[in-house]
Amino acid sequence: MSHSKITGMNDPMTGSKQERCVSLAQYIIENNATVRTAGKVFGISKSTVHQDITVRLARINPELHRQVRKILEKNKLERHIRGGLATKRKYASANGN
Repeated sequence: MSHSKITGMNDPMTGSKQERCVSLAQYIIENNATVRTAGKVFGISKSTVHQDITVRLARINPELHRQVRKILEKNKLERHIRGGLATKRKYASANGN
C-alpha cells in the first residue's frame, strides 16, 4: 500500500512533521516495514524516518510509538538473517544456480 493511500497525501512533504510521523508509523505497522523500506516509499532518508519514529512520534503519540518500536526491534533482531539470505541469493545467481 502506498503512503498516499494511508495519508491521503500525494507528496510526503505536504503537511506537518507530526502528520508525517503518524503516516510513517501507520505504514510500518500495516506493512511490517523496515526503516529503509519506509524511507523509500515516502521519499525520505532512513535518518529522517528514524528521527521521526524514535523522537517525534514518542512525543506525539506514545501508544503508536510503542507499536512501531516492537516492529523495529523485531526487524533489528532479524536483519542478520535477511543479510545472510541476500548474500546467498547473490552468490547463487553469480554461479548460475
